[in-house]
Amino acid sequence: MPSRFQAPRGTRDLLPADMATFRRLEDDARRMAALYGYRPIETPMFEDSGVFERGVGEVTDIVEKELFRIRTPGSDEERWALRPEPTAGICRAYVEHGMHTLPQPVKVTMFGPMFRYDRPQAGRYRQFWQWDVEAIGEAGPAIDAEIIELAYRFLNEVGVANVEMHLNSIGDQHCRPRYIEALVEHMSASAHELPELERHRLAKNPLRVLDSKNARTLGLLGDAPRMADFLCDACRVHWEGLLVHLETLGVPVTPAPLLVRGLDYYTRTAFEFYQTGEQGQQSALGGGGRYDGLIELFGAKPTPGIGFGLGIDRIAALAGRPDDAPLAHAVAIVVGADPGATTARLRLATELRAAGVPSSADLAQRTLSRQLERAAREGAHFAVVVGDELDSGQVQLRDLEAGTQRLVNVADLTREIQRAHGSHRHG
Repeated sequence: MPSRFQAPRGTRDLLPADMATFRRLEDDARRMAALYGYRPIETPMFEDSGVFERGVGEVTDIVEKELFRIRTPGSDEERWALRPEPTAGICRAYVEHGMHTLPQPVKVTMFGPMFRYDRPQAGRYRQFWQWDVEAIGEAGPAIDAEIIELAYRFLNEVGVANVEMHLNSIGDQHCRPRYIEALVEHMSASAHELPELERHRLAKNPLRVLDSKNARTLGLLGDAPRMADFLCDACRVHWEGLLVHLETLGVPVTPAPLLVRGLDYYTRTAFEFYQTGEQGQQSALGGGGRYDGLIELFGAKPTPGIGFGLGIDRIAALAGRPDDAPLAHAVAIVVGADPGATTARLRLATELRAAGVPSSADLAQRTLSRQLERAAREGAHFAVVVGDELDSGQVQLRDLEAGTQRLVNVADLTREIQRAHGSHRHG
């Protein structure tokens, strides 16, 4: 047995300073989603693995290499899997609970951990956090523009600088087969130059070749056919309408003709967000797209949908260092002249909390000076000093920031703290 335990490889602990940043981002995400009419939803952290194999696609990195499968006790079958992304589970819930009977589109949002069993890399974790927004039941380009603008606004408002939105149309089941045929013909001529992984993709899921990071493959893709030249009339109208809406909303577009995203369920609109640094390097922040064929895979009638997922781990690192985030402090800490009189200190702190004042009691049996030192280090605004005056219903209220102290009645303590703290915050 190891003498020291550590977090599993590819995971990390979110310490209080980290959680302050995450909670701030979560609060901003939920507030903004509510402004746009998106309501919270939560799905299980694990699902039948078929939900992801069917929804995400069997020939994808997520299912082939990254699906975090679970073997239950007493069974050799890995039937379950931790959710690698939220959209498939949300669509499963949409079908299971008959949400097609609700006013369409159904607009939902989720904030929480996802899991992928891939090789740990810098800035990527096997358990990671994501903010997800989905609109199911609306087919027009206007809802695409709303979704994209929501994500773009969030990134800018939380302080991520130099955000770029990359956009492409990947067509639909009517026009994409012609494009795939042309792409395969072009790449097959140089198939012997491709890495084994890319040859596998070309045979099983050709669009995934466009997602390659291999330099040689990217070179061959330089003069490959472009999906824009193969769009059918309906997809072209949708694409042009989306561009008009985004221009109206003031969202700048960076065309990305090779952008396909890594999941099989996307149709037409595909987009990703990046932060571009001073030397031109890019940090991926997340993305999304339209998935008009996904609901049908779960046994329901064809239903359009679009959504995005943003990586909170990456955004937290770019939007502000965790130690820059404000930590929750007690406004008042109750201390005492008698180190052993913890009952009175605890009772007063409990009464302050019941009245809505964030409070703590120093319950260690140490000297008053040590208690006051700790209160100052904790960042409290006030120290409530319990002494002999308590017999007459009074305590000393010390303003640790101003360095002043005065006698107040216990009955007036809450009002005095709230008045003084409020005037200090708004002064």
